[in-house]
Amino acid sequence: MISYRIVHASCVVLALVTSGCISFRGGSEAAHTYQLSLEGAQREVHAADGNSPVVQLSPPQAEPGFETPRMVYLKRPYELEYFAANQWADTPANMVVPLLAQSLSQSGIWRDVVLLPSLVPGDYRLDVYGFALQQEFFQQPSCVRVTARAQLVDLKLSMIVGMQRFEAIEPAPSENAYGGVVAANRAVAALLDQITVWLRECVGHSPTCRRSM
Repeated sequence: MISYRIVHASCVVLALVTSGCISFRGGSEAAHTYQLSLEGAQREVHAADGNSPVVQLSPPQAEPGFETPRMVYLKRPYELEYFAANQWADTPANMVVPLLAQSLSQSGIWRDVVLLPSLVPGDYRLDVYGFALQQEFFQQPSCVRVTARAQLVDLKLSMIVGMQRFEAIEPAPSENAYGGVVAANRAVAALLDQITVWLRECVGHSPTCRRSM
């Protein structure tokens, strides 16, 4: 299948409270804790009808090395390093759960979104795994890369409807952790948009969905 990739080549320069060069080892840099959010993202909201299916959402699984609130950066390929004085409020995989649920609910595809574990039955189950979020300092401006794999399971037929890998890349507006946070929020929003498009295609070709129409 075709992997999605979104790359914005232009660097958007913002006036930020935090400025200056990045401090990889911490030094005298003050400690900060950051969140992932869809606030400020331009997103269309679609309402689902009463015949739309219900999807169960499994807890996303992080790629090895990313199961931590520590903020990952790379100065060279394959070598993960962590900011000393900055961290996420939770692991990125955990923080993406409510954002993904919000995106699914607003897509118009699903009558309801059920977070697992739950006893509420569903028509489909969405599994997201291999989730990774990293800031890359291979060039200027640095960029944030978010990747994930997903599979959609038709619970009525006990079959996998589709599997796909997703990737979104956004330039950082500043060469520090906060610039990475700004880029990360944009990249996550782009990744969720990719997943929504893919899910709409998968459900449209699913035997269960066609029978319910």
